[in-house]
Amino acid sequence: MSSNHNLFVALRRSFPRDLDQVAIETADGRSYSWRHLDEQSAQIANLLASLRIEPDPDAPPRIAVQVDKSVESLILYLASLRAGFVFLPLNTAYQGAEIAYFAQDAAAAVVVCASRQLERIEPIARQGGAAHVFTLDADRSGSLLDRAAAFGAQQNPVERSAADPAAILYTSGTTGRSKGALLTHGNLLASARTLRDYWGWQTSEPGGQAGADVLIHALPTFHAHGLFVAANGALLAGCRMLWHAKFDARAVVADLGRATLFMGVPTMYVRMLNEPTLTREQVAGMRLFICGSAPLSMETFDAWRARTGHSILERYGMSETVLLTSNPYRPDPRFRDQDERRGGTVGFPLPGVDLRLRDEHGQPVATGEVGGIQVKGDTVFPGYWRMPEKTREEFTADGYFVTGDVGRQDERGYVTIVGRSKDLIISGGYNVYPAEIEAYLNDMPGVAESALVGVPHPDFGEVGIAVIVTEPGAQVDGEAMIDELKTRLANFKVPKRCFVELELPRNAMGKVQKNLLRAKYEGIFAQV
Repeated sequence: MSSNHNLFVALRRSFPRDLDQVAIETADGRSYSWRHLDEQSAQIANLLASLRIEPDPDAPPRIAVQVDKSVESLILYLASLRAGFVFLPLNTAYQGAEIAYFAQDAAAAVVVCASRQLERIEPIARQGGAAHVFTLDADRSGSLLDRAAAFGAQQNPVERSAADPAAILYTSGTTGRSKGALLTHGNLLASARTLRDYWGWQTSEPGGQAGADVLIHALPTFHAHGLFVAANGALLAGCRMLWHAKFDARAVVADLGRATLFMGVPTMYVRMLNEPTLTREQVAGMRLFICGSAPLSMETFDAWRARTGHSILERYGMSETVLLTSNPYRPDPRFRDQDERRGGTVGFPLPGVDLRLRDEHGQPVATGEVGGIQVKGDTVFPGYWRMPEKTREEFTADGYFVTGDVGRQDERGYVTIVGRSKDLIISGGYNVYPAEIEAYLNDMPGVAESALVGVPHPDFGEVGIAVIVTEPGAQVDGEAMIDELKTRLANFKVPKRCFVELELPRNAMGKVQKNLLRAKYEGIFAQV
């Protein structure tokens, strides 16, 4: 057994004996072998190792990546692990101001972007201290691959301990300043191994034949769900992936006939239910449907079961922890061998996760009562990038991470998320933090104050709407404000509607009562 705890070592060990077997098939008919993943990631890792980078005593070099989803972008992630870099995936919807903050805060030594974005991103990256900027495009072109082609296809993964950082995921924040959740090689491996066992991945034996499971990968790879749950899971199991660069409901349904696993967000399930080709016959070979990143409605849960005969397995996690809970795939001996996948719940704490609920005074709550969710375990991150005070705030004295989510655990052990104490909005599986958007709104001409609240939406599950109070005598155009935000923010963050009020409702302490605003506007998309 290798003493090197670099995550790539564990992933590579799970590759099948025959490296010429197909590892990934793309929707446009291209195939990638396990050998291709191994050799091209080695070439890119060798390129990264050759770069002149100023040493940082605090952490290994960081590589920030904002590129379109492609198999090559996954290979870049593997190469970053091999080279010992800290991987920083960025949502492709992020705009200039957001990218500038991330690049500067992370002090990224290397930035990789799409060619069409180079003119805009390179000055931002250089200003943030990046010494090297490369391009990578979905058509397998770009300076990164061009440069890497000159390097050898053999590489020994850099020695890393389980506690060494592997990735940074920026989570935004309730104060408007984004926080970088630092995930270690040990965090990511512990999560992948736990899910492999709990979800019954049909794996390959180390050095054996490819595993029997086939995963439809239709999630973005800048997100923990797509990268650390789906991709790491398939790689650790040595299983083939059917790769969709973008989610297209019809194309995904067509692939269900030759797959066994699908992971998605609620919006994807809603859209697939609109496809007449989704039948019991089409999913006859499917083993498991998994959903996360946002609450799944009971309506969708029930409709999917009636249509396909499958009960969707819902789970719960965070950028800071990867996954924490899951409905059972098979009988769970820790909870009296229960195997029911219950809609409206996120299941049981995963093996290795210590989950507890506490009231506002830090005291335990009774079974079935609502409390703040706190967790401890090998998958929980050690802290936020260069934010020691914030890290201390988010952990209890006895080492539990305070998630900020509110839930309850019933007498059967099932956990239900009932709210988010930090006003987080989850739209289409993406996190939207109101304070960040409110800061932009409040800086606009004529705006005295603003509030962003989440309201139900039939497609995205939840979307943000803005409520504006104007300065005396000022006139504002809500639609024009939304158009302006679209040039400055990722589209999923932009409010879908903007309303003007004379004042915001407040309690006796002066705090805006967002619950009243939600109640007022919760039905505006009912007919959408």
